[in-house]
Amino acid sequence: MVSVATYHNTPGGVSGRKGLGKLTPLANSFSLIQYNNSVRFLIMDCPTASTIPLYLKEFDRLNVKDVVRVCQPTYEKDVLLEKHIVVHDLPFQDGDVPPSSVIKEWLALVNARVASAAEEVAFTEQPVPTTIAVHCVAGLGRAPVLVAVALIESGMDPLNVIELVRSKRRGAFNNRQITYLADNYKRSSASKSAMRLRQNPLAAAVSGVGASRSQATSAAVTPQPQIPQIKDSEEENTLNSPVSVTPKPSFFRKIFSLFS
Repeated sequence: MVSVATYHNTPGGVSGRKGLGKLTPLANSFSLIQYNNSVRFLIMDCPTASTIPLYLKEFDRLNVKDVVRVCQPTYEKDVLLEKHIVVHDLPFQDGDVPPSSVIKEWLALVNARVASAAEEVAFTEQPVPTTIAVHCVAGLGRAPVLVAVALIESGMDPLNVIELVRSKRRGAFNNRQITYLADNYKRSSASKSAMRLRQNPLAAAVSGVGASRSQATSAAVTPQPQIPQIKDSEEENTLNSPVSVTPKPSFFRKIFSLFS
């Protein structure tokens, strides 16, 4: 693992940027990062109205389903929608870290795409991973930060994430973004629970059984409240209420009391 200081002091990260080879004129603009067996991320720079046709050819080859732009629009959405590619606008300030609202929408998109991609893989003989493309202006700050957040949420160590992204995309992240990812970003509670379950499923199962037994014991020991009977009428209440009976004095006692 590499320390945060190493990243702050190394302009290009641990190793150089790796593109897609000589297959495309956009090779130096594209950086692919695998998320899992069925989903990957494509970090890139910003297309324009004149260059978008080149990008669309690569989107088709890479099975891009979504394009997330975190900068101001420089091309029309309709061009991508015609190719069944959904464009998501999640803009935030250049050189900054994403606000919580952007992170929430971003992670919701990733989770939804992971679920749908898993189904495609299960029913396809030769599946091609689903790709989520993310871009800012140069693809060096805001776009890599979102990809890094998704990787951290998946359970990767933040410093390992920084190392991975910078090995794929030379010069990614500024100092503020590195500090945010390494020290300030906190995984969601749902992500933490999923990580604990993956790391120790037996302990999670035992914990669940213990909780169930505790609830059952508590239910058995706790006395049940008595439900009062509700009468339909005042007369019924009177008839069913206890009545004190005073014994009547005998006839001879009455006679005796007259002469005493």
